[in-house]
Amino acid sequence: MLKIQEIREIIKLVDNSSVDEFSYEHEGSKIELKKNTGSAHGAGIVQAEVSQPAQQAVQQAPAPVQTEAAAPAPAEEKKSEAASTDDANLHKITSPMVGTFYASSSPDSDAYVKVGSKVDDSSVVCIVEAMKLFNEIEAEVKGEIVEILVKDGQLVEYGQPLFLVKPE
Repeated sequence: MLKIQEIREIIKLVDNSSVDEFSYEHEGSKIELKKNTGSAHGAGIVQAEVSQPAQQAVQQAPAPVQTEAAAPAPAEEKKSEAASTDDANLHKITSPMVGTFYASSSPDSDAYVKVGSKVDDSSVVCIVEAMKLFNEIEAEVKGEIVEILVKDGQLVEYGQPLFLVKPE
């Protein structure tokens, strides 16, 4: 059986490649990925299905993963054009999975980072919980947190930007 991290890596590879469909089957487990690229503004959708033998499926099968990039509304296009020139030199920390975003390790704790916090490439910036597994997300770049794009407890998609970091 593939580990969840291996499945995530396969999803990333298919999403960033020109492959439209991918299927993998091993020892009764099957992964099928299909990418639809015909939506507006070149936005793509990656759908993943993982199937396993019945006795394992209840405990281990991840839910279908679906990512979609939404087109901005016409009123927001002008604002996003101005912001994109500012955002061009900012690094986006994105969610490596579908799950729930948590800014701190527990409800009683302070957030890992705030706007203005200095981070390095191994600094933990948040937790994304998926299937009762709490995954620490690292900054991957040295710099300063400029903006937090999601709220504590919010559901996030694979590849969704979580933070904007001004690299040093």
